[in-house]
Amino acid sequence: MRYYIIAGEASGDLHAANFVKALLHLDNEAIIRGWGGERMQQAGAELVHHYRETAFMGLWEVIKNIRKISLLLSECKKDILKFKPDVVVLVDYPGFNLRIAQWAKKNNLKTCYYISPKLWAWNEKRVHTIKKCVDLMLCIFPFEVDFYKKYNYEVKFVGHPLIDALSETNSLKMAREKIALLPGSRKQEIESMAPLFVKISEKYFSEKFVVAGISSLGKEMYSKFTRKNIEIIWDDTHAVLKQSKAAIVNSGTATLEAALYNVPQMVCYKTSKLTYYIAKKLVKVKWISPVNLVLNREAVKEFIQEDCNSGTLESELQSLLNNHVHHAHIQNDYSELRQLLGGKGASVKAAKLVFEFINKQ
Repeated sequence: MRYYIIAGEASGDLHAANFVKALLHLDNEAIIRGWGGERMQQAGAELVHHYRETAFMGLWEVIKNIRKISLLLSECKKDILKFKPDVVVLVDYPGFNLRIAQWAKKNNLKTCYYISPKLWAWNEKRVHTIKKCVDLMLCIFPFEVDFYKKYNYEVKFVGHPLIDALSETNSLKMAREKIALLPGSRKQEIESMAPLFVKISEKYFSEKFVVAGISSLGKEMYSKFTRKNIEIIWDDTHAVLKQSKAAIVNSGTATLEAALYNVPQMVCYKTSKLTYYIAKKLVKVKWISPVNLVLNREAVKEFIQEDCNSGTLESELQSLLNNHVHHAHIQNDYSELRQLLGGKGASVKAAKLVFEFINKQ
């Protein structure tokens, strides 16, 4: 079978890579092509474009790059037609992938969506587009099943693929002496977070900090982190978390990674004023961290926009480092989170469902 996979950012690349590995185990004759990153390529997919060329964060950034995005969409459609896949597998990245899904439907191509767009957070109307265009939806959060049920759309919950990607036993054996700084996987996020993270490292000059860097974004992006008490580990967030006793995390998948490695954390988020203003009007969820969303409570503290400043983050870091009662509550929350996320095997379940779907057609 021929599979075309589209993942538009670092977390999507990670999950798509594990999906590819599971798929190749099921289908020895699989030919896989797509958009993603090094992990997808190493897993066995032929890479068309790297996600660093396609990851745009926030409304203003999208508007600035609208012509480039349009050209990328056009190129992607032509490449899919040339490849003639048995199925197009879309991994999160809704701004791009939902347009591909609509186009694919018009061109009689089968589509599977692995890792649902966060419609429950904002723009629920896109459910109707998904119902029309997506043949098989695979969800990684348990509450998404009930969300789609409201719209009479059946989806499959496969569990969260991060559980497969992490090695919890190894992480617990390592000494935890550092504070993790996870500024995000997009250039705009790093530019926004770097000055703030550096300021905190200056305040806690006796502590050792370690940054999760992404070399494909360009090592010059991390030049502001040049300090004696800051180390950068490239392309291995898990290695960063294994040796960390606390973490300051930009919102996103990294918050789940920190939780699954049992690292006490705080979540921060800053964007342009325009993007934040619009998002505040549209977003319908109470929290931005997946940890809090799954648990349906604020298990980890969130500091957003104006609240995301050196004073608030320094205060919470002090609590994370020294409050043992706080630690106990966090570990209980993390244990509950693992249970809700469905255990191991998400990537294998997803690959099996896609493989069965194609063969039933």
